[in-house]
Amino acid sequence: MSAFGTARVSAQIAFRNLGAHRLKTFIVGGIIFFGAFLVVLGNSLVDSIDSSMSRSVIGSVAGNIQVYNGTSKDKLEVMGGMTMGDPDLAQIDDFAKLRTSLLKVPHVKSVVPMGISGALVTSGNTIDIALERLRGIVRKKLDKDTPKDPATQKGLDAQLAAQKDHVRQIITVLQGDMKNMKAVVQESAVNPEDVAVIQKSASDAFWADFDKDPLNALEYLENHLAPLAVDADLLFIRYVGTDMNAFAKSFDRMKIVDGTTVPPGKRGFLFSKFIYEDQLKLKAARRLDKIKEARDLRGETIAKSEELQRFVRENTQQVREVLLQLDALKTATFRGKLQKELGLGADPKADLGGLLTKFFATDDANFQQRYDFFYRELAPDLELYRVRIGDVLTIKAFTKSGYVQSVNVPVYGTFQFEGLEKSALAGGLNLMDLVSFRELYGFMSDDKLAEIKALRANAHAKEISRENAEAELFGGAGGDDEAAEPAAAPSAKEPPRHITADATPGVRADMPDVTTSPLAAKLRREEARSRVFPPDEVERGVVLNAAVILDDPKQMHAAMKAIEEQGKKDGLTLKAISWQESAGLIGNFINLARGVLNVAILIIFTVALVIINNALVMATLERVREIGTLRAIGAQKRFILFMLVVEAVVIGLLFGGLGAAAGAVLVKVIGAVGIAAKSDVQFFFFSGPRLRPALNPFSVVFAFFIVIFVATVSSFYPAWLAMRVTPRQAMQEED
Repeated sequence: MSAFGTARVSAQIAFRNLGAHRLKTFIVGGIIFFGAFLVVLGNSLVDSIDSSMSRSVIGSVAGNIQVYNGTSKDKLEVMGGMTMGDPDLAQIDDFAKLRTSLLKVPHVKSVVPMGISGALVTSGNTIDIALERLRGIVRKKLDKDTPKDPATQKGLDAQLAAQKDHVRQIITVLQGDMKNMKAVVQESAVNPEDVAVIQKSASDAFWADFDKDPLNALEYLENHLAPLAVDADLLFIRYVGTDMNAFAKSFDRMKIVDGTTVPPGKRGFLFSKFIYEDQLKLKAARRLDKIKEARDLRGETIAKSEELQRFVRENTQQVREVLLQLDALKTATFRGKLQKELGLGADPKADLGGLLTKFFATDDANFQQRYDFFYRELAPDLELYRVRIGDVLTIKAFTKSGYVQSVNVPVYGTFQFEGLEKSALAGGLNLMDLVSFRELYGFMSDDKLAEIKALRANAHAKEISRENAEAELFGGAGGDDEAAEPAAAPSAKEPPRHITADATPGVRADMPDVTTSPLAAKLRREEARSRVFPPDEVERGVVLNAAVILDDPKQMHAAMKAIEEQGKKDGLTLKAISWQESAGLIGNFINLARGVLNVAILIIFTVALVIINNALVMATLERVREIGTLRAIGAQKRFILFMLVVEAVVIGLLFGGLGAAAGAVLVKVIGAVGIAAKSDVQFFFFSGPRLRPALNPFSVVFAFFIVIFVATVSSFYPAWLAMRVTPRQAMQEED
């Protein structure tokens, strides 16, 4: 018989045996079915998460590739860092040169300058805000340019009276705080000077004299009363210094939510909407939002969630932040609205704090009604955010040289990335103009260079070496005035550099503000808004890193290699890393998930290999007579081997195909329905509110490959046993 005929007969017998040994077939097939099912489903889910997460990282800040100075001591991480400290990155002196070099590389579409750092900012307290408004009204009333007609003056008098009532209401709250403090701690622990300040500020005599000299009275309140308020928030914010226009064009998922983008050539700051809501919003309002999100998105209930119960408890115990915002008119208005909402009788002397406590004591039955009431009736009369759009932030940070630097930047608005609105990972970075970032980080800007040049000229300063410093300062052999040359003023053309302790003798960039009064704050706002830097200052300045956007993401690895090679040709030592590496621990998550899946598949198929092998061995031992008979009538060993291998492979293909098909169907169903994101982390990994897995054809091919491999390997030992069966053993079995 020919080889083809032998194979055909072997296959026929193999298929007949599958039906004759159904138990063995279904045991082995069930294991293979589950393995193939897991391969298709698991790989498709992991690949979909990988694709979604790459869209989140690439579309939010990293780009396809991050480039930084190859001589840096630390590795760059644009997100996912575990500490507040910044990585030690060497600067790239001229972004224009870097950009020109990168655009020579094939598939590089755009380059966005960047620098990532963080700083502490104070959001200010309620008294500061109230006193600033009061001073604004007083100055407007005293301004000679203000119309003196009765209608205008009457309106200003009404505004002044209302704002004075608000300040007195705040002082009343502070009196209550002081009384509570005395009840909790020993009276000796309470500063008597603080008590005296509050008593004086609350007295009728103080306010009776207010109109006689309002500016002096305001000065007293600002210097003595305002520091007693402890409701100011010290926030640590992370920010990206960048070219705002280039950033918005390259990261098209970025959308302005509130306000406007920073105009070209202007200093400015954009808060991430997530940070703005989570850290700068009135705490009571933010807790209400979190309860609603948990109920609506995750199906949680107040009755069963300890976290939601804690939010409710904190809202009932911390009504002070609401009371501090209310003047006499608003207090009466809130009292009436709350009494009506709570079903209580009208009482003009009812304690508003107690009413707010009852209102915030929400449960699952009344939460939605009270949430709607809060935003409809109460929120319009409250300052919901500590920093408002249009305010100027004074940001102070330690430079790389170790001293404190500060900048004043107007807040132009908030932004978010579409599909990542609820993600803390994508919303953890704010945006700052690159010129302000350089100053905070410790690099010279054109403004600073011009300022230093003017100071040196006015002071007739000269540059001296360290060796001659003592002689020049205190007199000595080295001091020759005639030989001393005037200090060369730094050119505006030279690239910005690190400010060092001896770069500008006699000049300190970290000098504190001479005043923190509302007038000074107003001047800072006007100065910050009016300053304009030349359009080319961003291009030719220092950067720490740059995001590279490719027109073909599949060319990422080739582009990374080409970037480093092109940098060497252009005299730049560059390090190019992928979006996954630049995301730090977050980027490594997908590798971890894929590793866990592969280990699970390996374990399953190792167990399957053992079980299938044992099942086939048992089936072979039960067929000794059949195999011996075949040998007796002339069947060769290769015939027996081929027959058993075909049986195993057919089982693998049949049940493996069914398992792969079931996995593919489930992937399609999940893709149509979607997996809802239940947390902010899942929002980031899913690149939106739902993950919609797509079937990966490679997963199906891989499932068939591994199934055939396992089935074939597991059949070798049983086939070897079968080939050793002789006709004599078959006859003995029959006896």
